Amino acid sequence: MDNIAGSKSSLTWAVHISVGLLVLLWLFPTVGLFVSSFRTADQITGSGWWASLGEVEQNIVLRTADPDDFRVERDGRYFVEGSLFADGVEAKISVWGTSSRAIAKYKPGDTADLKHGETIIVDATGKYVWSGPDKKMKGRGQRVFVTARTPPDFTVANYDNMLFDEENSEGIAKAFFNTLTVTIPATIIPIVIAAFAAFALAWMEFPGRSLLIAIVVGLLVVPLQLALIPLLKVHLGIGIGKGYLGAWLAHTGFGLPLAIYLLRNYMVSLPRDIIENARVDGATDFVIFIRIILPLSFPALASFAIFQFLWTWNDLLVAKVFLIDATGDTTVMTNHIVELLGTRGGNWEILATAAFVSIAVPLLVFFLMQRYLVRGLLAGSVK
Repeated sequence: MDNIAGSKSSLTWAVHISVGLLVLLWLFPTVGLFVSSFRTADQITGSGWWASLGEVEQNIVLRTADPDDFRVERDGRYFVEGSLFADGVEAKISVWGTSSRAIAKYKPGDTADLKHGETIIVDATGKYVWSGPDKKMKGRGQRVFVTARTPPDFTVANYDNMLFDEENSEGIAKAFFNTLTVTIPATIIPIVIAAFAAFALAWMEFPGRSLLIAIVVGLLVVPLQLALIPLLKVHLGIGIGKGYLGAWLAHTGFGLPLAIYLLRNYMVSLPRDIIENARVDGATDFVIFIRIILPLSFPALASFAIFQFLWTWNDLLVAKVFLIDATGDTTVMTNHIVELLGTRGGNWEILATAAFVSIAVPLLVFFLMQRYLVRGLLAGSVK
C-alpha cells in the first residue's frame, strides 16, 4: 500500500523539519536586526541581541558631570557628585577602572587615585564622589570604565534620529526618492525588452535562434564585477557618463539574461493550440504577443519583477560605479547608510535602524506579488 500513487510519504516529517529549519535560518538575522534597532549603542556593542530580554553584563565607558558646572567646595576641597547612569537606570557594577588598560582595577567602594591629588569613589549603583583641588578640576568629566549588569533598555531614539532629525531625515528622504528613481526604470526597461525577446525565441522561427538561446544561457554566468569597469568606459566613450541613464542601462544589461531565460521558458510552456488558432484567424505576431502571450505570462513577469526590484533596490556596487556621489544628489539608500556609519564602522544602532527603514518598500512589493513568485519560477519545468 505504501507504493500506491497519491499515498502520503513516510518522510513528510523530514520535509517539514527541513523547511522549518530553513525558515529559522532566514528569520534569525532579520529578528536580530529588528531587536537591535531598538537597543542603545552600548548594549549593541556589549552583548548579542538574544541577551536583550534579560540583564546583561557589559563593559561601558561613562563620564562624570563636568566639574565647571557641578563643583562644590567643602573643607578646602572641591567635590563633584552624581550618578554615572541616567535617571531610572538600575545597574549593578562589579568592577571599574579609570584607564582603558585597567578597566577592572577597582571594586565598588574603592578609592581611585587620579593625578594632581584628585580621587574618585564609585559604588555598586554607579554613584560617585570625585574630589580634588579647585584649579585642577577643570574641563570635561572624568572617564570611568565599568563592568555592570544592566536591565533591558529599548528605545525608539534610533528611529527618531533617522526619520525626524532634520539633517538625517532630509538625507534619508532624498536617498529614498533617488533609489526609486533608479529602481523603477531599471525594473521596467528589462521586463519590456525581455518580453519581446522571449516571445521571439519561443514562438518565432528564424536562423540562429538556438545560438541566441545558448548565448543568453552563457551570459547568466558572466560575473558582474568583471563587466563594471569596461561598461563604464563604454558609457564614458559614447557620452553617457555617470548618472541615472548609465545606472538604468547597467541594471538592464545585467538583468536581461535572467529575464529572457525565465520568460522564454514560461512562454514555451503555453499551449501551442492557442497561438496556432490565433494565426489561423489572421492575428499577427504582435497581436498574439499583446493580447495572448502577455496576459498569460503575467506570473513570470511578476516573478522577475520581484527579483529585479529587490536586486536593484539593495544594490550598492552598481550605484557606486555609475552614479555621481560627490554632490549627493544621486545618493541611493544603500550608499547613504554606508555614509551614516562613517569611515570607522561605528554607529551600529543606526545600521540596524536604517536596514528596516530601507526594506520597507521591498517587503511591500514582495508581499503584494509573492503569490506569482513560485508560479513564475516553476514555469516550464513540467509539461
